[in-house]
Amino acid sequence: MKSLLVSTHTPVLSSGRAVRTYGIARALAARGDGVDLLYQRFEGDEPDVRFGAIEGCVMHEVLARRTPRRALRYARALADGVPRSLARGVTPELGAAAARLADDPERDLIVADGPIATSALSGLWRRRGVIYNSHNFESGFRHEPGMRETGSPERLRAFERGLLAGAAESWMVSHKDMDSARELYPSARLRYMPNVVDVSSIVPVEPQPQARRAVFVANFAYAPNQSALRFLLDEVLPRLWSQLPDARLSLAGGGLEGFDLSDSRIETHGFVRELETVYSEASCAVVPLLLGGGTPLKLVEALAYGLPLVATPRAVAGVEVVDGEHCIVADGGVAVADAIARVMREGGAQIARRGRELAEREYSIETLERLLEELPAGGPSAPGGGAEAQH
Repeated sequence: MKSLLVSTHTPVLSSGRAVRTYGIARALAARGDGVDLLYQRFEGDEPDVRFGAIEGCVMHEVLARRTPRRALRYARALADGVPRSLARGVTPELGAAAARLADDPERDLIVADGPIATSALSGLWRRRGVIYNSHNFESGFRHEPGMRETGSPERLRAFERGLLAGAAESWMVSHKDMDSARELYPSARLRYMPNVVDVSSIVPVEPQPQARRAVFVANFAYAPNQSALRFLLDEVLPRLWSQLPDARLSLAGGGLEGFDLSDSRIETHGFVRELETVYSEASCAVVPLLLGGGTPLKLVEALAYGLPLVATPRAVAGVEVVDGEHCIVADGGVAVADAIARVMREGGAQIARRGRELAEREYSIETLERLLEELPAGGPSAPGGGAEAQH
């Protein structure tokens, strides 16, 4: 049996969203006779070579065109309650291509990657059943200041309720997101599918406390990461430098335009494809999120690299970590600065080792493969439907 994974983005590993897609694709390919990855060209011209290297993965590209048919599909999506900023990605070409591939008699699983892809495949909900691969519990944080405009919170909740009602099954990244989804739609068919990284391919680094360098890896074009960086610059670094004047902050990722990074103790690397060097020169990793949902893949990746990790409560809300055992959880500028300074002075080898062990056990691609083994033969059946399931 062969799975179908449908994405609204070109599969390039430039964001946490893409890393989740990669993990799901790897696990699906290992489950049966491979996976067909159907993607709509967006935010990238060519797939990343690591997607092409997945054994059993066959990629199919769709080009969306600005035609009257697309305008009609956009209007229909709006009428069906899809938030305006998401409705623009619901194209007729993606839905039509998915329907053709879904008719393969050997097809068992049809997985829509994210809310836009799930909306685009609404025509298949009753006929074949579609799995909604959630990246976040969207209505839990999208209304917060600084996030992308998605309309009123009520409209977003109604939209997400419709996805949960219409999907044959919804894959959630954390138990926290599962609880929120169940509260929103008690009859939702949910399965825990955590965010993962390719832990087996990551060689743990040796933390360098004497380097007095904290590293923050992120896509800084994303609002929660922008907020986190401002928090570091405004509230953490001044307090850290009052204790350790030679401490450094290393930033890896695109989207740094518009920030004042003129201090020589702030190092910028831009987008880095291979992060081993950045992590290997660091004393600790920091994930200081104040916004956002789901499970930050940058946090899981830092654990996998075996660095001591300092994170805010918001960053670890969807991750099964224990403060002081797998990482250091600190709330507020003073506490975060103190935690970073403590690691730079004393090291954190034991926390780093236990964090790596947690990543291996709970957040690896092999973990997803084991969870997929629990799926029934032929995949989940389509729901019976109802008013909320109709789009």
